[in-house]
Amino acid sequence: MSNGGRKAATGEAAPSRKQLMDAAIDSFARLGYQGTSIDRIARDAGVTKGAVYYHFRDKEELLSQAVKDRIGGFEQHVLKEVSGEEDPLANLKRVIDACFFHATASNHRRFIITLMVEALDTHPSLSAEFQKILRRMRSFLAGVVRRGQERGSFRQDVVPERVAALVAGAIMGAEIQHYQDPEEVDLRRVLDALVEQLATSLAPAGAGTRVAATGGA
Repeated sequence: MSNGGRKAATGEAAPSRKQLMDAAIDSFARLGYQGTSIDRIARDAGVTKGAVYYHFRDKEELLSQAVKDRIGGFEQHVLKEVSGEEDPLANLKRVIDACFFHATASNHRRFIITLMVEALDTHPSLSAEFQKILRRMRSFLAGVVRRGQERGSFRQDVVPERVAALVAGAIMGAEIQHYQDPEEVDLRRVLDALVEQLATSLAPAGAGTRVAATGGA
């Protein structure tokens, strides 16, 4: 059924798609896909199920749109922050800072990571979408590393794609630990330590660590 054929309950002010996606994201982040129902989303948004179906065919469509919206927003944020002319290490830090912002300013990163793990065995189509997302992220990070090598800022003997996979894994691993144990795992400090390690491990032989890029004194 198309959106044009869906009707909100009589007398009910139809909520925006964004309002419904925000409510859905909060529920998906806390309960996962299987634990979230249209009833819960409607209740959390303060509307009837009919209002949800006015905008979305079913839970799967709502989830798909929410993922694309939030990932698209994150990727645009990163592209806006990263400059092709800037020091490559500073660009890696900007990517890491963007992850920190989205992990702490809202629950959107938690939403994505929660579903990414759950989708491995329970939701093949969503898992395929996450595969594309992760490939884009690794490709972007590898491009930053490659530009650093071309400028002589990074070692020539590292494989950009492997560095990208390590950086992406370190970021997501740190986030998962922070979500599980926020009192023990200070995400800001862990990510700053990651930048410091990258500055050391990627520096060409004989080069000193660039503390300005890591925020050190």
